[in-house]
Amino acid sequence: MAPAVVSDREELGKQLKADGIVIQTYGLRKTYVMGDQEIHAVDGIDMSIKYGEYVALMGPSGSGKSTFMNLIGALDTPTAGDYFIAGQLISTMSDDELAHIRNKEIGFVFQTFNLLPRLTALQNVELPLIYAGLSPEQRLEKARHALQQVDLTPRMYHKPSELSGGQRQRVAIARALAGDPSIILADEPTGNLDSATSNEIMGVIDVLHRQGNTIILVTHEPDIAVYAHRVVHLRDGKVEKDESIK
Repeated sequence: MAPAVVSDREELGKQLKADGIVIQTYGLRKTYVMGDQEIHAVDGIDMSIKYGEYVALMGPSGSGKSTFMNLIGALDTPTAGDYFIAGQLISTMSDDELAHIRNKEIGFVFQTFNLLPRLTALQNVELPLIYAGLSPEQRLEKARHALQQVDLTPRMYHKPSELSGGQRQRVAIARALAGDPSIILADEPTGNLDSATSNEIMGVIDVLHRQGNTIILVTHEPDIAVYAHRVVHLRDGKVEKDESIK
């Protein structure tokens, strides 16, 4: 379905949501100007992702996968194209509205964990909920529940330096879960972990998918991508191949 089919973008957003599509991009582009050279990091991507899908984005270094992830996570602004999330057109949103949809719809998991070293696991998970405007009691309840989901309740009062790499990534996943997002965006979530711990973390993400979360995973490792049900291969900012594997 092309955007021209429905002239009113608000109606198009409603139609996408009714069709169960949580992410839709049309001609999405991100261009960087370096001197007299233009770098097309994302070069006209059309993509639909439905609620409950498990998608891996793969490609060599410089293929545009992390840039595309940042765009669909509303962490970066596209140069051109349209992007709908949960039926809402991102380009029409104010900064406050973008922050709200990030808090409501998206949970982020990063390769480097991004935990604050002076806070306990519980406090790290609570932190985004402060910005979501929840009361201290609500924050505590949600943070504890999220840590329980990743089997880390016994370590909730430990600081990152007192946790293993796998445990730190579990805290990062719990932090992503705490706001009850519909989408989990994971950018190389096993990049700093050994093979055994990587499999453990992917098992956690697999459980989250079975519980109903939409998972979008960036990886360059084929043995990690096989956990997904759909693999999108990017090259030079374009979709090279889009295949269902389960």
